[in-house]
Amino acid sequence: MPAYVMARIEVTDPERYREYAKATPGVLAKYGGRFLVRGGRVVTLEGPEEAARIAILEFASAKQAEAWYHSQDYQQAKRLRDGAAVVSLAVIEGYEG
Repeated sequence: MPAYVMARIEVTDPERYREYAKATPGVLAKYGGRFLVRGGRVVTLEGPEEAARIAILEFASAKQAEAWYHSQDYQQAKRLRDGAAVVSLAVIEGYEG
């Protein structure tokens, strides 16, 4: 079953965050993931205005998404982000109707 990683990102140091953003695509691909959404314009339709940067990543399974997150490769890239952004990540299993 496909799984998605939803990220809400508040960038606090854009220059440092750019280094992280450069490092993530290769690591993501290595673990079979891909970006579906990576930043872009957000229009709030209901509820409090969404001011965070949003990213949505797709993996073949939740297990694969968790393997990516816990991998040494990603943890090394994540260190580039430390102090440059406040991030919330969640893995969500997809719907097979």
